[in-house]
Amino acid sequence: MPKVKSASIAIHGGLWLERKGQKYVGAGRIALLESIDRMGSITHAAKDVGLSYKAAWDAVDAMNNLADKPLLIRATGGQHGGGSHLTEHGRTLVRLYRLLESGYQQLVAQMQAQVHDFGKLDELMKAITMKTSARNQFRGIVREVRKGAVNADVILDLGGGLHIFANITNDAVEDLALKPGRHAVALIKASFIVLSPDANLRVSARNQLRGTVTAVIPGSVNGEVKIELPGGRVLTAIVTNDALKELNLVKGAQCTALIKSSHVLIAVND
Repeated sequence: MPKVKSASIAIHGGLWLERKGQKYVGAGRIALLESIDRMGSITHAAKDVGLSYKAAWDAVDAMNNLADKPLLIRATGGQHGGGSHLTEHGRTLVRLYRLLESGYQQLVAQMQAQVHDFGKLDELMKAITMKTSARNQFRGIVREVRKGAVNADVILDLGGGLHIFANITNDAVEDLALKPGRHAVALIKASFIVLSPDANLRVSARNQLRGTVTAVIPGSVNGEVKIELPGGRVLTAIVTNDALKELNLVKGAQCTALIKSSHVLIAVND
């Protein structure tokens, strides 16, 4: 199985051949066949590759059932007697697999050569798999940190002309090692977002994100509103059903999301 490593991420892959729409042989089954051919015994070969005798024979039976010709012949003599050997068709299959595996490994190596920064990919995967109760998670790059006496303003560039302002403590800035160029994630609870159809509101909220309503999902008391922002980002807000009617928040409507900078949490993936 090819395995390409960098300092922070590893790529794994496996080569399987299919026949009649089912998995036919892979690295494990090929190793079993090679061991049988070398040892002349399925009992010894099973131990050699770490399988039980039954599991080894189940694998051989599965391959033989799918093959157009037998891959292995078992001599008489019982579970611990006789012997087993590959047919010429079985040996040809093993040689073919190893040839294909060599080409597959070269392909993986070529793919690695074309990807120069696995570190960034690693950071993206961590951000995608982060578990949090916040409905809105936006990954970006810290553009500026403005420290005050107690708190600091952190400006996160989301790309596509979007920026998020967060107001967090100076201690948090130090703990998270926030500085320009660092990747971080803005977390915003859906219930912290105030919506308005007015594009020219004068409010104290530092974050005023304009977008288009793409979905409205009413509930028994509150409704969920999804807003597509520039660049394809989607923001989710929770508002009362009464507000949905009063503000005429329907699919296709233009809407401004207002978010206080103190309601934005910043996370990193270290």
